[in-house]
Amino acid sequence: MGVIVKKEVNDCLMGIWEIKEDFDSLYSRLNLDDDEIETLNSFKNESRKIEWLSVRALINDMTGRDSRIIYNEFHKPFLKGNSFNISISHSHKLTSIMMSKTKRVGIDLEYMSHKISNLTHKFINHQELITSDPDMKRYHLYIHWCAKEAMYKICDKQDINFKENLSISPFEPKQDGCIKGRVLNIHGVEDFRIQYKNMNGYAIAWTCK
Repeated sequence: MGVIVKKEVNDCLMGIWEIKEDFDSLYSRLNLDDDEIETLNSFKNESRKIEWLSVRALINDMTGRDSRIIYNEFHKPFLKGNSFNISISHSHKLTSIMMSKTKRVGIDLEYMSHKISNLTHKFINHQELITSDPDMKRYHLYIHWCAKEAMYKICDKQDINFKENLSISPFEPKQDGCIKGRVLNIHGVEDFRIQYKNMNGYAIAWTCK
């Protein structure tokens, strides 16, 4: 299928790829170097290989060239040469990337297929409110999870506990909207404006600063 979303958001570029290709189709699109081929071959699961290839296909489409993704010691991704800050997420059949030359970025998407309420105690704190509407509760929880993942990524994944260090201000969930999030850890306090969307069974949240 390939790219289904590519748009500018607040001086950033967001892309979403729908994975309908098999391994050979994706591999043939790419010009991988030796290190990338070694990484690809290290994955035992074919679905993981396809997911990994889709990320490289999407970043090449977004940059218009062969681009190499590298990771720092905290496993935060960058483009080789530090030409762009990037954030990557994938779930089920979608892969997403957000990128910017000048801003920090964070994006997360989740296919809403699990009983996320069983995990509530791990990431919702006493300051946060979740709707009592049974038809909206699961979606509301997924927005919280994706928003916290986006903040976690934009803050370099350091010294952050989802329940203790990340908070989302109360809001009523809609098909798409904007919410406020806060990171409070040993590095101080930082507030974020996070956008979210329900996209055909996926919850997506992103932020930049």
